[in-house]
Amino acid sequence: MGTTAYSLRSLVDKWLAPTQRTPARLVQIGRAQTSRSRFVRFERQTPVGFVTIVFFRHDDGSWCVFPPRGKVPAMCHVCDDR
Repeated sequence: MGTTAYSLRSLVDKWLAPTQRTPARLVQIGRAQTSRSRFVRFERQTPVGFVTIVFFRHDDGSWCVFPPRGKVPAMCHVCDDR
């Protein structure tokens, strides 16, 4: 599955549509416990409450709203051509 890389700023603009009157605030920076991948959490106030979105950093340097796939153990072998 291919994804197009966007900057974190462009994703915040796309998903939260901040304005001068209602800016998006960076609320948290951290690492996921299981995958150790980086994440940032932004929020923006709306007339009905707060909207919060978490962006995850992937191994290729891109930011996405979904977490990167975890690395799973795999077995590999060399096929013997006889």
